[in-house]
Amino acid sequence: MRFGRVLEEFAVGEVYKHWPGKTVTEYDDHLFCLLTMNHHPLHLDAHYAGGTEFGRNVVVGNYVYSLLLGMSVPDVSGKAIANLEVESLRHIAPTFHGDTLYGETEVLAVTPSASRPDRGVVHVETRGYKQDGTVVCVFRRKVMVPTAAHPAAAEPRPVPKEFRR
Repeated sequence: MRFGRVLEEFAVGEVYKHWPGKTVTEYDDHLFCLLTMNHHPLHLDAHYAGGTEFGRNVVVGNYVYSLLLGMSVPDVSGKAIANLEVESLRHIAPTFHGDTLYGETEVLAVTPSASRPDRGVVHVETRGYKQDGTVVCVFRRKVMVPTAAHPAAAEPRPVPKEFRR
């Protein structure tokens, strides 16, 4: 099973559709808010949120971003040497409890390293959208990945028999 890519496997313009999606529950959202100490009532207090323009709780944006980033790992950064930067992060539309998020990532640039020939940088844009196609979040990031010649590019050793089910 593929987990991540080496530099040679990325091509500008490719789009990876991440699967599966994730339906966001109230529990998910509230737990993330409490773990990260984001106690804004728009995310936690249904009565307060009912009086806002949204009329209900809005899922905290950092959770939406975190889900989409996680969804992209098997396709983009599963073999990463380093996550170098998040260049931009935009929240386009709200996400609500019960919405299902999906993601896709487009390769914007692939740059071999000039000083370390066993690695390079991949520049990508990830877009997250809801079940109805509404785009909710877009972010760009740069990831350092190995080339096929790098030791980290080797497939992991198989799981020993005694640990298999």
